[in-house]
Amino acid sequence: MPSRPSSNLVENVRKIAVLRAGGLGDLIFTLPALGALREAYPKAEIALLGGPLQTGLLENRTEPVQRAILVPPSTGINGPDTGVEEDEEKLRRFFERMREERFDLALQLHGGGGYSNPFVGKLGARVTAGTQASGASPLDRTVPYVYFQSEIMRYLEVASLVGARTADLEPHLPVTGEDLTESRNVIPEAEGTIVALHPGAGDSRRRWPPEKFAAVGDTLAKAGARVALVGVEEDRALISGIVEVMEHEAIDLCGQLSLGGLAGLLGRCAVVVSNDSGPLHLAGAAGAATVGIYWGP
Repeated sequence: MPSRPSSNLVENVRKIAVLRAGGLGDLIFTLPALGALREAYPKAEIALLGGPLQTGLLENRTEPVQRAILVPPSTGINGPDTGVEEDEEKLRRFFERMREERFDLALQLHGGGGYSNPFVGKLGARVTAGTQASGASPLDRTVPYVYFQSEIMRYLEVASLVGARTADLEPHLPVTGEDLTESRNVIPEAEGTIVALHPGAGDSRRRWPPEKFAAVGDTLAKAGARVALVGVEEDRALISGIVEVMEHEAIDLCGQLSLGGLAGLLGRCAVVVSNDSGPLHLAGAAGAATVGIYWGP
């Protein structure tokens, strides 16, 4: 059901910039807000300003955004809060190019605003909106940054500042024909159910023991499923170790798929079992049933 018009809507919006770098899961959590912006401003072009993960997944797509723009290394934005080797001239040219875009709206969906609010302010948009933590510089429209809050709801709050609302709170990422073609190059269409296991995680504390994944894989394979293990190059030893100890055959796809191809594969799966990580949230957005394994202190 379409959302009702809001008095917060900005008139004559042709271009919208949305800042969200960080991890893969960070992007997935913005999808409902991006959908709300599309509902509220159906004729506007939405551009996502992000890092390599975000632009790598979104380039060559028309939804949920029409363009993905790579942000140069920038402290607190595209990279860690410290230790980023910034190229001042490259950043100067980037902001000059962004101001030439003449964005009507610029939304900050990247943290509490300590680094990201000044960044968004330099884009030169007619109206800016985002979260504001204590001590962060203001934008035209802000909501307080609450650390212990659903990421999805936080971004929807920001979208509501410019009149964008939606009743759909679930992330959705359309799987393209190219995504499916790449996934079929590694696992062709055939009879049988595909399941995927993702044993990696950026934080080692989030990793369920490898032997547990091996046991789940064997149980699913015994039930007749084709079991695939997915991950990035850093997960190679972890994944190969699981495949070696499994009693049944499993397909090692470590490092073999782009993010789009991974979305295509995960969308074909009957279930995806994963640690709390970007691929878990990507799988859900691609339409797969998921079993997430979470760590907590």
